[in-house]
Amino acid sequence: MSRLPSPRADLGLREGYHSAQVDVAVRLNTNESPFPPPASWLDELAAALAEVPWSRYPDRAATGLREAIAASHGVRSDQVFAANGSNEVLQAICLAYGGAGRKALTFEPTYALHGHVAHLTGTPVVSEERDPGLRLGAARVTAAFERHDPAIGFLCSPNNPTGLVDPPEVLDAALATTSGLVVLDEAYGQFAERSSVPLVADDLPLVVVRTFSKTWALAGLRLGYAIAAAPVVGSLERVSLPYHLDAFKQLAGRLALGHEAEMAERVAAMVSERERLLDRLGRMPVTLWPSQANFVLVRPETRSGTEVWKGLVERSVLVRDTSSWPGLEGCLRVTVGTPEEDDRFLAALAEVLG
Repeated sequence: MSRLPSPRADLGLREGYHSAQVDVAVRLNTNESPFPPPASWLDELAAALAEVPWSRYPDRAATGLREAIAASHGVRSDQVFAANGSNEVLQAICLAYGGAGRKALTFEPTYALHGHVAHLTGTPVVSEERDPGLRLGAARVTAAFERHDPAIGFLCSPNNPTGLVDPPEVLDAALATTSGLVVLDEAYGQFAERSSVPLVADDLPLVVVRTFSKTWALAGLRLGYAIAAAPVVGSLERVSLPYHLDAFKQLAGRLALGHEAEMAERVAAMVSERERLLDRLGRMPVTLWPSQANFVLVRPETRSGTEVWKGLVERSVLVRDTSSWPGLEGCLRVTVGTPEEDDRFLAALAEVLG
């Protein structure tokens, strides 16, 4: 008989968050940038690495990185919390403001890690549905916050996996109703027409979460951050492990912020390609949602989503099968790739749909 202890019983009810890893020619399933970061950034980073005192612990406060992020957004450095990807930011929020007896509210369908991370931190999760068009309105948000009184209310705009942007009154309603914290996930914010970062203030219970993975083309770096009231940032720091941000990550992120012009060009190219992809898909037998992210949600009308996903894989194209997610029956999420990758996807989809 094994003498190993059992993990928490409730962990057996959930699986980790994973994307299918399949060997294909065109990979459009994880919302990564189709372009590498600028070569000038890589050269600058390689040169700077020689100056890193590797035998010493990194700056525990990540001062230089936070100052660079703050300057980029026009906020103070004490309003910035940086972590190992935006998911660790979410974890810190749940550790600091969640826990037993404190509920987290999500609006489904949305980013699965909001509920998953809350669950892992022992925070009970309550969920409300978006409307039949997968949109979110102020009245629905107000009613949900009044009904559940969450300690943490998660919003996501542009929403993953729909790509839809919430109207401004949705955030207004959440902030006007909440007695807790409103967390606005803007992982795809740079692809959208507006951001809520300018609203952050030290007297407002708002946390805006961002990542370097998408628009900065640095998914491999695993760097994310939050913009929030200074007291909230202080609470997030208290639940973080010592030296949780290594020296390489701090340096790479800080130097990347010196290449905003090149990043803006990449974002503009992806937005233009997204609109072309939407236009081409609009001529096929699929239901579309008007995305403001770097991906598109589609529902094939002639075959099931899973059948289409398998047919695309057979043609060496991988997209995300979201058909089992709440409210997304039959849907697929497609990352915006290069024009060549998207053309191959479109041709494969046309074949599969017949």
